[in-house]
Amino acid sequence: MGRPRAFDEDEAVRAASGLFAAQGYEGTSVDDLVNGLGVHRGSLYKVFGSKRGLYLAALRRHLDQEVLPTAAALATATDLAGLLTRAVAAYDGGPAAGFLLLAAAERAPADPEVAALVEEGLAALDAAVAAVLGTAAAPPGGPADGLAGILGAAVLGLRLRARAVGTPPPAEAVLGFAGRLAATLPQPPRPA
Repeated sequence: MGRPRAFDEDEAVRAASGLFAAQGYEGTSVDDLVNGLGVHRGSLYKVFGSKRGLYLAALRRHLDQEVLPTAAALATATDLAGLLTRAVAAYDGGPAAGFLLLAAAERAPADPEVAALVEEGLAALDAAVAAVLGTAAAPPGGPADGLAGILGAAVLGLRLRARAVGTPPPAEAVLGFAGRLAATLPQPPRPA
């Protein structure tokens, strides 16, 4: 008879999200996971199958627990500045805040399952921006050439650049960008 599982699977996935967000997939070794999660190597493989299996579970959790709820909340903003203020606050909160962005840059080009999860998250964020702008979001899997996709790509690009140089852009820079952009856009009519 096997021993009962000695760790909380959801807690392990949550902690792995933070490790993958901080160090990336390639930068996180199985030893890092074993030490960071406090699990035995055999237990990790038995439950998740592989490092990649744990990565996919962590990315799925990140989408379900952080990205999709954030996108839904962002869609309720009444203007672009409000949307960006909420987005900056949401992005900067939580240990796995940059996980989706890092997955897009690091793993999505080489892993179709990661690419599908990244596309799901980015499509939800684009749809939230489109809802606030009063425009249509790009179709899933389509190019993000609409205004919502361009704005989202610009903000994510600022975040990626900041990660590369090790200093996050101040929230004021992102909000200033949003304000300048908002000033050039026609405002959609709001229901009375």
